[in-house]
Amino acid sequence: MELSALTALSPLDGRYARQTESLRDIFSESAFMRARVRVEVEWLIALSEAGLPELNHLSDHGKAYLRGLVENFTVQSCQEIKDIEKTTNHDVKAVEYWIKEQVSHDEELARASEFVHFGCTSEDINNTSHALMLTEGRKELVTFLRSIHQTLAENAHRWAEVPMLSRTHGQTASPTTVGKEWANVAMRLKRAIESIEAVTILAKMNGAVGNYNAHTIAYPEKDWEAFAKKVVEERLELTFNTHTIQIEPHDYMAQLFDAIVRANTILLDLDRDVWGYISLGFYKQKLKEGEVGSSTMPHKVNPIDFENSEGNLGIANALLTHLAQKLPISRWQRDLTDSTVLRNLGVAFGYCFVGYNALTRGLGKLQLNEHRLAEDLDHAWEVLAEAIQTVMRRYGVPHPYEQLKALTRGKGITPETIHEFVSQLDIPAEAKERLMQLTPATYIGKAIELAKRA
Repeated sequence: MELSALTALSPLDGRYARQTESLRDIFSESAFMRARVRVEVEWLIALSEAGLPELNHLSDHGKAYLRGLVENFTVQSCQEIKDIEKTTNHDVKAVEYWIKEQVSHDEELARASEFVHFGCTSEDINNTSHALMLTEGRKELVTFLRSIHQTLAENAHRWAEVPMLSRTHGQTASPTTVGKEWANVAMRLKRAIESIEAVTILAKMNGAVGNYNAHTIAYPEKDWEAFAKKVVEERLELTFNTHTIQIEPHDYMAQLFDAIVRANTILLDLDRDVWGYISLGFYKQKLKEGEVGSSTMPHKVNPIDFENSEGNLGIANALLTHLAQKLPISRWQRDLTDSTVLRNLGVAFGYCFVGYNALTRGLGKLQLNEHRLAEDLDHAWEVLAEAIQTVMRRYGVPHPYEQLKALTRGKGITPETIHEFVSQLDIPAEAKERLMQLTPATYIGKAIELAKRA
């Protein structure tokens, strides 16, 4: 069966293909191969500049040609490497042989070709390639998250002054404003994004077991650690990990994926809250001509975008959690369990993007129903019990909590009930007047100010 969006096994390459397209140039097999070629090329160029007696300094032409292998790398280039791999049964060795083939016609580069992959283990190439991929992937992901954060902050400012009834344990609670609720999420997401950005992406190029064994036996006089560090940090713009086994231990990956999981969890929490607010009628959703909410109930406008987001972010978090828990574990120097799992980096990021897209669509459809919010508040005068008993505490009125509990708990409270109770309190007139003027819609503390600070 021919592969297409309709026959793809994964929805990331089928139903959601357009939403994940930007990630293909970062995490696909072809992108991975291109990153490997880049690492090999930069390592060879650096070796040529290291003053090794057997390796001449490459000309500008030679360097440009090598870097052109990266810049001009195509899917066909990847296929050529995969064809070599059919014989080698080793993908990194196939990359080495492919580079040697590409330079075989050039006298200068052909002489240097035995220094391709010099002193390296496969993982020197793979770990740096994964680090390059994650650097780009993180940029894309953070850009998406920042866009969502901007929308949350805009909602916080737009609705900063619109009062709404809070609920704790599903029950009526002290009022807030709509904007303050959005501000809460915006600030949480802001901190989560900063945590993602703060993760240092590490890489190693220290040979088969991390000790430069092969390097030092060939050129014992050279400071290979300093050399490798310079390649990793100056040419690849990563951070050098000095102490590793055969593989880079992947601790930074676990830290990164855990940070992304935290951001996703915040958004998943938002999905569920907005879903509930839509159910309560606090928000309506913009209608799309021809769209069907239910196959049998014509009136329905389902919150499908938030449900889609919740489901896909759940899959993303499951994958990211497995990556974070599995990758730092390696039997002795290494086994291949990390290699096979690392092939799913793009899958995890892909489900993040599907979730973010769905959330973005949902947020764009929301319309505030201020009438319903006001109605909800007007049926919850019991929430003023907190305000009244706190003022009573200030002025030493006996048993304030107990009095308000007896007045309000499990009972339908009206403005008249509240006013009658307040009128009998032995408190200063100014305080009594302030309570008499209070309504559920005005009992919002600093909510407006806090919302506008998001």
